[in-house]
This record gives sequence, C-alpha cells and structure tokens, in this order.
Amino acid sequence: MLKMSSQIETIVNAYKTLSKIPTVTGGRLNNAANKISSVQSVRNIDKGKNSKYLYNYVLDDNLNVICRTDYGVDISNELLSAVSPKETFKAVIREEKDNKDTKKQYLEIWRLNAGLTNCIDLTALDIHGDVYADSEFGSLDWSQDETAVVYVAERKLKKSEPYIKRSKAEDASKSGGGDPAPKKGEEYVYRQDWGEQLVGKHLSVVVVCKIESEAFSVLEGLPESCCPGQVRFAPDGKSVVGVAWETEPRRLGLIFCTNRPSFIFDLTLDGQLTKLSAESKAVRSPRFRPNGDLVWLQRAADGPHHACHALVIKRKGQSEVSPIIIDIVQTEIATAQSKPFHGLYNQGLPKNCFTKDSSRIVFSTPSVCDVKTYTVDIENGKIAEISSPDSRQGSLSVLDVKNDVILASFSDMLTPAQLYVGKLPGAGKEGEVKWNVVSEAVKVPESLASSTIRYLSHKHESTDDAVKTFSSLYLAPKSSDKLPLIVWPHGGPHSAFVNSYSLEAALFNMLGFASLRINYRGSTGHGDASVRFLLSNAGRIDVDDCFLALSEVLEGNIDNVSLLGGSYGGFLVAHLAGRWPEIFRSVVMRNPLIDMATKGHYADNSDGCAVEAGFPFTEKGKPSEDELLTMRRCSPLVHVHKVKAPTAFMLGKGDKRVPHYQGLEMARRLKANGVETRVYMYDDNHSLSSLPHEMDQLINSASWLLEHLP
Repeated sequence: MLKMSSQIETIVNAYKTLSKIPTVTGGRLNNAANKISSVQSVRNIDKGKNSKYLYNYVLDDNLNVICRTDYGVDISNELLSAVSPKETFKAVIREEKDNKDTKKQYLEIWRLNAGLTNCIDLTALDIHGDVYADSEFGSLDWSQDETAVVYVAERKLKKSEPYIKRSKAEDASKSGGGDPAPKKGEEYVYRQDWGEQLVGKHLSVVVVCKIESEAFSVLEGLPESCCPGQVRFAPDGKSVVGVAWETEPRRLGLIFCTNRPSFIFDLTLDGQLTKLSAESKAVRSPRFRPNGDLVWLQRAADGPHHACHALVIKRKGQSEVSPIIIDIVQTEIATAQSKPFHGLYNQGLPKNCFTKDSSRIVFSTPSVCDVKTYTVDIENGKIAEISSPDSRQGSLSVLDVKNDVILASFSDMLTPAQLYVGKLPGAGKEGEVKWNVVSEAVKVPESLASSTIRYLSHKHESTDDAVKTFSSLYLAPKSSDKLPLIVWPHGGPHSAFVNSYSLEAALFNMLGFASLRINYRGSTGHGDASVRFLLSNAGRIDVDDCFLALSEVLEGNIDNVSLLGGSYGGFLVAHLAGRWPEIFRSVVMRNPLIDMATKGHYADNSDGCAVEAGFPFTEKGKPSEDELLTMRRCSPLVHVHKVKAPTAFMLGKGDKRVPHYQGLEMARRLKANGVETRVYMYDDNHSLSSLPHEMDQLINSASWLLEHLP
C-alpha cells in the first residue's frame, strides 16, 4: 500500500483536526430561564455522518453556570423534539432501523420525573408517510393544555397496481370493507416533489395526536393543491396555524427560495379554513404573541429567490390586512442607536421571540458581513441593536428568549460558536446586555487563532449604476511572506458571506492561503435595492465586483491567485477565469452554473435563470429566443474557450438545483481546448454535504489548488 504524499497528509490532518470541532445547532431555555438545553453536532468520520449531542446547563440567579452535563447525550436519531408549555412533557419524533434494516419512525412522549409514557410506531399506523423534519416544512408543537401535539407528514399515497395482475384466490373473493381497491394503471404517474434536498416530499398533511387516547387525525380542509408546513397550535387549542405553499401549476424548488407563493392559514380541528395573509405573497415563520396576536415574515411572491422581508402582525379578533411592524428596507434605516439597519434577511424567527411583557420581538438577521441581533417595538416599530459579547465583531444569533433572558451563539471565522446568555434590559438600553459564557471555548490550531480578519468596503467610482457599493471579508494567516490568495464569491446569488466560523475557510487558512470572500452586488444584508440590482445585470456587475475587490486587495500586484466557488459562485469564477485567463493559477468549482440558457430547463428552480437575466418567469406560450440569447450571453459558457487555468469540478449526480451536466459541459470544452481538467462525481445533492463526500471534495479541492502553485 502506497503512503500518502506529504501534501495530502498535511491536508488530511488539517481536515481531521477541524472535523472534531462541534457546531451549535440549537438551544432552549426552560420557563424559569435557569436551565439550558443545547444541541451540538460534530462530524463523525468513522460513522460517515454527523452525530448530534445534547448538553444541559444550570444557571444561578446571576446567569452564571453552576452545573453542566459531564458528557453529551447522543440524540442523533431524534428528528424533532418539543417540550410542552408547562414543561410536564417532552415529545420526540425518532427514526430508527429495525432488525431487517427497515426505517421506522416513532412518536415518544416523556413525562417529567416519570420517564417514557408513550411510544407509538408511526410507520405501523400507516395513516401517513414519513414525518417532515426539514427546515422548510418540519415542525412539532404542543397544545397549551398539553393534551395534544401537531406535526407535518407526507400524505399517504393511494395504492395502485398494473392493469393486468393475477390476484390471490382469497383476495378475489373479498367484497366490501377494508382499504379501497388499488387504482389500476397509475403506478407510473409522475409526481412532482419539492426538489433540491426535499426529494420525495410531494404533498404534506397536518397530523394531530391526542396523547391520552393515542388517537390520530389527519386534518382536512386545506385545498389538495396546497402543502402545509411550519404548523403550531393556536393559543385556544381549537385550531392550528401554519404556512401553505401553492403547488399549481408546478412546484418550484423550495429550499433557499423564499419567493414561493404561500399563505398563512388557520385550520380548525374540524376542518374550517381561514386565510390570514394577503394574496400574491410569500410568507414564513408564524409566531403567536401571548395575547393571541400573530406575527410572520412576508415578501412578494416573485423576483429573486431570496430578498428582504417585512415583519407583519395580525391582531387577534381583527380581519383587516395585516399592518407592518418592519417594512422592506431599500438601503438602510437608522436604529435607536443611530446605527444602520439594512432589513430582514433571516429565514425564520426564534420559536420564542417575545420579551416578557410581549412588547418587543427579538430576532437575528445577516447585516453586511455579520449576523446581528435586534429588538423591535411592536407598537412603534423602533429597532434597537443588541450588543455582542465584549462588543466583538462577528455573528450573534439568538436561539431562545424566556423571561427577558436571551440564549444566543456567537462566532467569527477564527472562533467556533460559543453559547452565551444575557438579561435583556428595558427599551433603550439594548446595547448594554451583559453576556455570560455558557459553553467552554473550543481550542483551534494556533495558525488559525493568530490569523487576521479584515472587513472591506468597495465602491465603483466611475459608473452610473444606481448601486455602487459592496463588501468582502479578507482572512489571512499570520505570515511575513507573500500569501497565495483564493478569490471566493458566494453562491446563491442572493445570499452572503458573514464573519462566522466555517470549516472550509479554516481549512484553507491552515494550509497557508489567504481568502477573499466577496459579497458582490446582489448579496443579502445590504438592502433590498442591492439584492434586486443584480436582476438583468447578472454576469456583468457581479463579475466586475469580484475583479475590483481582487485588484484593491492586491493593489495591482496580482500573483499566485486561485479561484474557488460553488453554484452561482462557480458561475462567477468561470467568468473570471475566462475574462482574465492570464491571472489565475487554478480553479475549483462545485456544481457550477455555466449556462443559464440550458440550466433553467432542467433545474428545480427554473425561474431563477429568467429572473436573473431580467425577465419575468413564465412557461406559457411560445419560448422566447430573445430570452434564451440573453441568458446565454450573460453566462460564462461564452468565455470558456479562453480559460487557461487548470480546473477541477466537484459535481453531485443528485443535484436538482444545478444539474451536473452544467459542469460536465464546461469540463468537456476545457479538455477539448487542452486545459488540464479533472472531474469528481459524487452520489450527492447540490451541497455535497454528506460527510464522506464533503471530506473527499474538500481534500481534493485543497490538493488541486496547492498542486498548481509555483
């Protein structure tokens, strides 16, 4: 057996070191705000998947930790969990495999100080399909009287069979009763699902379980063309509230796409439906105020896949159109401390987001290059920024709010996430939160800990563009030598890099690379005008932004520069490699978008390419040649023949967002032109995030970039 090369061994050891650093994935406070339950996730290389662990902490009256779990409790097979309002019970949806390796799902009910009281085999009940535990639909909630839980699951599929099928003699003699006869000839009817990372999720249902009797009911009343999700009980327990997504004329990919037509609904347990939100909107994250008012996030159901949201409220007992607490912000508005606030780009509110007197909402949102946490006064709309621990730069994300105590996580690119807890002062003093550390700091390699983070602002001076500014983050290890640089635009395109811990960024930093992570115009967190300015300018302003940022960082002394990007980030690095072929040493692309004209026909988000090219999306009528030509001309495919840099492709066979044929087309053209090219193909989706594939593609990406340095 051949030994690994020293270069590969260095990369592998760096990855193994970083893979042991846990990630905070959730946390909750008890009602008295003196106990914390925290969920952490860590990469388990030997198992080939992430392991989830639960840690508990006890606080004193000053919110100092006085007791903590000695060892984490493995909860990797828990899909969802919820503690009842009075904390008498905990409900868990658990997934396991039986002795025949068949997947089974269970609903468990645990009683305080009494252990397991109910364990119900949901698979054996056969009243619905798999329970949804994803970030879009998934939810598990208790009624206020603690007698019932509600969740979302796949609708049970009606049985079908071939037109010609020999039946058992006893089956042929049966008549009436039992399940309805299977429909003939419908085995192969095409059923749409929700695409990337939601494959197999076709049509959802709302399920209520009465705990004492273990009686289940699948709620009726929603149109069959709607998929419900994010459900929770109304305060009186007589109805559930949630989000319903429209499925006609087709399902467009939902994950990362907040622009899908949807509405907030109220559905009584006997099937009476009321729509609570306005028409032609996209909505998410409904939350009940203690007095029965309902708030949620809302935007127009069109345009870019993600954009600024408004925060709206439906007053209890009132039927008029929901008034706005925070409106969509075009550029910036001032907080109570006269700091800039650029709008709401969070895809959800904390499950518990109200202050003790329910006058304010606590939330976190990307803001330029950080995640920041704020309060908003429900009555006057006044926004106040909550200070971060020691006023450090980085990302502060609220996890839970109870009794005016905030549980939050804080991290930056050099520091893995830590849990903090703090008491929220009265209105006007939000910047004076005193944060107490809950979880111990995770030690990182010295090469990372001693690195430098720079926040950069860029501006195009000689342009008539309505939006001229954008930002970037520069991360560099401590060194007296000139460092090789990775130019790294984010994917999306409507997302953003923030100063929070990232294994990827840490890995390349440990290997001696500086990285320039670019939030080009079109990124979130900079105002809605910036998001929408990319539309009809894709392939022009974003590429110009990347080159301007590179030029300003290196001040014209460009050498040893490589490119790294995934998805729309791959679109941009392909452009850069083709337009400035003499500059870049090598390129790594993950599931890159190469040709808008062809991608839109086969991707789950077919609207994306048309919208970015500046056209309203439609599949009605005759295809437009002008639109196809425009999409082709703004794509990097038109520059591929000029690329000289050795290029590696990391592609997912199961990618629904940017089908792997996009990367293969560019790879074939590069090889035909004599460019050194390598393709890695993974049985994975768009993110390539399953642990064995993440490990392989990161190690091979780093190796490719290092191999092609002089």
